[in-house]
Amino acid sequence: MFKGTVKWFNNQKGYGFIQDEDGKDIFVHYTGLDMEGFRSLDEGNKVEFDIVEGEKGLQASHVVKVQN
Repeated sequence: MFKGTVKWFNNQKGYGFIQDEDGKDIFVHYTGLDMEGFRSLDEGNKVEFDIVEGEKGLQASHVVKVQN
C-alpha cells in the first residue's frame, strides 16, 4: 500500500488527486474509495491506497482514510 495526502477532490464530479509520499499526483475516482455510504474525500485527508493502471494512466484504488 502507498500513503499520501488528498490534494483536492470534487464531490460533484467524483474525482480528484492524491499526492503520494514522493510528491507525485495520483488520480482518484470515487469508485476507488473503500468506504460506506457517500464516498468522498476532503483536502488534506491522509490516505492509504493501491495504484492500478486506469484508462488514462495510473490511478488510486482501494483508498482508505487513516488518522491524521
